[in-house]
Amino acid sequence: MNSNGTGSVVIGVGGNSLITSADRQSIAHQYEAVEETVRNIVDAGEEGWNIVLTHGNGPQVGFVLERSEIAAPDVITIPIDYAVADIQGAVGYMFGRAFDNEYYVRSINKSSVAVITRVLVDPGDEAFRNPIKPIGPFFNEETAKDRVRKFGWSVKEDPGKGWRRVVASPRPLEIVELNQILDLIDREYTVIACGGGGIPVSRSGNGKLEGVEAVIDKDLTSSLLASDLKADVLLLATGVPKVAINFGRPDQQWLNYLSIEEAEKLQGEDQFDAGSMGPKVDAILEFLKNGGKRGIITDPKNIAGALTGDGGTQFYAS
Repeated sequence: MNSNGTGSVVIGVGGNSLITSADRQSIAHQYEAVEETVRNIVDAGEEGWNIVLTHGNGPQVGFVLERSEIAAPDVITIPIDYAVADIQGAVGYMFGRAFDNEYYVRSINKSSVAVITRVLVDPGDEAFRNPIKPIGPFFNEETAKDRVRKFGWSVKEDPGKGWRRVVASPRPLEIVELNQILDLIDREYTVIACGGGGIPVSRSGNGKLEGVEAVIDKDLTSSLLASDLKADVLLLATGVPKVAINFGRPDQQWLNYLSIEEAEKLQGEDQFDAGSMGPKVDAILEFLKNGGKRGIITDPKNIAGALTGDGGTQFYAS
């Protein structure tokens, strides 16, 4: 990945961060969150960072699938890979529109492009026997278990928040559109790619691509993309400003800096929840071990500051 000015960064924005509260879930509300996030990202771009954006889709793809299941008596249902493609287009459109509007307002001669991106997975991945990836909205226990009976869902409780549907989340192995993404970066577009972790596909015995019923973790795909592009920094934006130990407890402590060794020690102590912060820390560590210089976890409003080292949790290889 060619870099200019300060360096190159892959920024992964969580789908949950686009829904700021239970009463702000509409498309219009999500677009407002996208606009605010994009303003912070463009601030970073004006400091010289060369940016590629990825985004999550947990709540959004869940909404698509829920609408499909509610309408099942009257219309055909939507497979998960199609739902991921649907949200790649919809959220990619929102980010692309927001980027181009922000560039226009600031008189920046730049534009964006969203790439529908497929990612190869192994159909024999252990994840298919142990679904853990949350998608869709939170439910109370009674409603969640009713969906299990009605639709055959797997569900899991997130303590203090409620119950959510969980699906298989196999590891990303290869980004199918990597060369196209590289070409667009070389043409100096702001590229939006690998939405929702990528559309999960596998290769059949005859080499053809086939859709897979799964959702790939956006953070692990962002790490793979950042490594493939040889980016300097991987920044994962989520709903909290920093990583914490003893999260949600009276003795909670925000962390400013973590080495690989320190982060692995905290992982071994189960400090990072497997359904939320755990995959983000895993993704950052994988990127650093593959040669990345720095990883950051923060919230969208602190993106520009965190890239300068002022804010977020900063991860370093040593």
